[in-house]
Amino acid sequence: MKTRRHILRSSSALIALPFLESLGFNRFASAASRAPASPPRRMVFLGMGYGVTEDSWFPSEDQPGADYDMPPGLQPLERHRADFSIVQQLSNRWSRSGHEGSTFWLTGANQFEGGATFRNSISADQVAAAAFGRHTRFPSIQLSGADPDMGHAGHGPGLSMAWDARGKPVAGLNSPLDLYHRLFSPDNTPLADRQKLLAQKRSVLDAVLEDAKDLQRGLASNDVEKLGEYFDSIRDIETRLVRDEAWQNVPKPEAPVPEPPAGPVGKDEVEVIYDLMIAAMQTDSTRVLTYRQPISTLLTSLGVKVAAHDMSHYSPGERREASQRRDLAQSELLAGFLDRLKATREVDGSRLFDHVSLVYGSNLRSVHRTENCPTILSGGGAGVKLGHNLVMPGNTPLCNAWLTLLHGVGVKTRRHGDSTGILTTLQA
Repeated sequence: MKTRRHILRSSSALIALPFLESLGFNRFASAASRAPASPPRRMVFLGMGYGVTEDSWFPSEDQPGADYDMPPGLQPLERHRADFSIVQQLSNRWSRSGHEGSTFWLTGANQFEGGATFRNSISADQVAAAAFGRHTRFPSIQLSGADPDMGHAGHGPGLSMAWDARGKPVAGLNSPLDLYHRLFSPDNTPLADRQKLLAQKRSVLDAVLEDAKDLQRGLASNDVEKLGEYFDSIRDIETRLVRDEAWQNVPKPEAPVPEPPAGPVGKDEVEVIYDLMIAAMQTDSTRVLTYRQPISTLLTSLGVKVAAHDMSHYSPGERREASQRRDLAQSELLAGFLDRLKATREVDGSRLFDHVSLVYGSNLRSVHRTENCPTILSGGGAGVKLGHNLVMPGNTPLCNAWLTLLHGVGVKTRRHGDSTGILTTLQA
């Protein structure tokens, strides 16, 4: 394969070869052929749209530390009190949109930087995926709830919560059944046919690169950046082809959970997705997961008649009751997820919970408020302080928390988004 890559000429070689030398076949192949010597660290980000019911979800800031009164919206999590922390006064300073709870949550980007009408940057999960991804069949898995109103359900633009290194949206699966098949269903295409298909894809890619080389000769200077983005996308295709080659001889693991039904929605969907996320980590199929959770279908499954957007603009009465029921349901589901993380054992007998860095929250606080983002941290993977109501100084960058978690799982990136440094008060 490397010999074949070397015959690419001129700009094609200059673009393709350095990328494949640093993230190439041999590293993927060796990772595919060996199991981790000890339980690896994972990162899980769970995002909710439309924030929370402000005065019944947040603990009082006058009760920092471990001895705080559990607010009504988090009561289902009481049994896990010692194993999660609420972190207050974290914000994305550039965030201004009151209906976008996920778009910039993990990036901290200024969407208008440089006069742009919309831009984003890499999300924290994809920073982790770049470090962990060479060890697993899937560098990361993105999930987006099967909600007919997902594009407007308090999450904002994007195909999931993940954004790549160029600030482009990363597509997500919106069906538990699709996720199950992605993780565990074998590819019954004969190996020779799969190899032939990969060779055909490479031939097409070479032709595209040659066309791009010809185009480059007459390119106007103001189009250089656009061509750079084009070549970045070619690099992504190269990486996927290399990964496909490395893993095509490695069978998928046996599923530790039964195949899910075709169409669970709302609360049932979240429960099934949580089970499949645990299965993905248990089989080391991936070490990075994001889940942009449904809201409209969750409300419907609870028997709530209020529309999701109306619920988010709550006032005393039916809307407020709907908002609080939403909070309780989400807390119950999260508590169940923590139960299962604790009950799932690694190969060395330790708990899966002990090796996961889990985040639950939103870029929206409540209604249209984007300051003091609701943030719950759990799991032992990043070495953060658990069991506390942690109140940061006002307007602390949310990306400082992401930087702290990334460092905690061993990804020593210098900065992330608008971060100004790690938060030592988060560290255990």
